[in-house]
Amino acid sequence: MFGVILIFAVTLMQGYVFWRAASVPFVRRRISRKGLAGLGFVLWVLFMLGRVSAHEDSGSLAAMLELLGMTWMAVLFLMSVSLLAVEAATGFGIFLARFAPTLRGAALVVGGALSAVALIQGLRPPVVQSYDVYLDGLPGELDGTVIVALSDLHLGPVLGEGWLAARIAQVREERPDIVVLLGDVFEGHGAPGKELLAVLRRLSAPMGIWAVLGNHEFHGNRSNTAWFEAAGIHVLRDTWVELRPGLVLAGVDDLTNNNAADSLAKALAGRPTGVTVLLSHAPLPEDVVAGKGVNLLLSGHTHGGQVWPFGYLVEQRFPLLEGRYEFEGMTAIVSRGMGTWGPPMRLWRPAEILRVTLHGGTRTPHGM
Repeated sequence: MFGVILIFAVTLMQGYVFWRAASVPFVRRRISRKGLAGLGFVLWVLFMLGRVSAHEDSGSLAAMLELLGMTWMAVLFLMSVSLLAVEAATGFGIFLARFAPTLRGAALVVGGALSAVALIQGLRPPVVQSYDVYLDGLPGELDGTVIVALSDLHLGPVLGEGWLAARIAQVREERPDIVVLLGDVFEGHGAPGKELLAVLRRLSAPMGIWAVLGNHEFHGNRSNTAWFEAAGIHVLRDTWVELRPGLVLAGVDDLTNNNAADSLAKALAGRPTGVTVLLSHAPLPEDVVAGKGVNLLLSGHTHGGQVWPFGYLVEQRFPLLEGRYEFEGMTAIVSRGMGTWGPPMRLWRPAEILRVTLHGGTRTPHGM
C-alpha cells in the first residue's frame, strides 16, 4: 500500500510540475510540449525502474537506479512546494496573471536550489546532539552514565563500510557506557555483506550494544535478527534486561508490525524496580506510554521529516517528531536519524547522533 501511494504521489507531482513548466516563457521558447512530455516520461520511468529494481535486486546498478529515482522524487517535491507557494500568491493565475508564468519559472529555480542545498546537507556527517536527563531513582553510582543512541542508519549499497567506519569513530569519541541502535539499521532490500557486519562489530561499550528492530528489519512478519547477531548486537524484542542494579533497558518491536500497547506490556512485565529506559523505533503515542513507569523513551523513525517541509505531514502521524519532550513524569527523545531514506537529502533537518547523559535527582525540562 505504501508503494502504491508513493507512486501515485510522484505521478501527481510530476504531472503538475511539467504542466506548470510548460507555461514558463523561458521553457516554452526552448522546449516543445512534446519534448517536455517526453522528458517527463523518461524521468517517471527512471523513478519506476528504481522502485522495481530496489526490491528485486541488491546490486550496484539497482542501487544507482533507486538513488537517482528517489532523488528525483525529492526534487519534484521541492519544486511542487515552491510552485504551490506561487499559486497561493497568484490565486492559480487569477491575480497577477501577466506575471504568473514568470513567477512559476522562479519557483522552479527555487525548488532546484533547495534541492541542491538538501543534497549538500544530506551528505554531511551527523552532528552529535547532547542531552542531560535527570531521573528520579537513578542509583548514585550510575550518575553520569552516557548512552549513545544511533537510529535510521539505512546501511546498504549507498551507505556502506566507509561511511559506517567514520560514524563508529564519532561514537568512540563520545566514550559511551551503553550504545543503543533504534532500528532501521539496515536498508533491508538484501542481506548486508560480511564486510559491513565486520565494521559494525567495532562498536563497543562497557554495558553492551543493544538494539530494537525497525520497519526495514521486517519483511512481512519475518524479522532479520540474524543480521544483528552476526554483528554481536543484542536485540530486545518486547523484553527487558537489567544492565546494572537500578537500571533497566527495555525494547519493543517496530509498531508497524505490532500492537503498541501489547508490545509495551510484554516489554515491561516483571521488570525489577529502578529506572527504566525504553527503546522503540517509532515514537510510542503519549497515551500508550505515559504512566507505565518508563523514565526515558528513545526513538527514531521520523527522520525529523528529513526534507522540509515534509515534516509537517509526518507530524500528523507522529506528534513526537524530533527532539525532547516531557510529559507525565517521563522524558522522550526522538532522533532525526543518522542516514537517509530514499534520496540522500536533508533540508534544515541535519542527521544526528544522540548523546544522552543520565543524572540522578529532580527532573527538569531545561537540563540540556
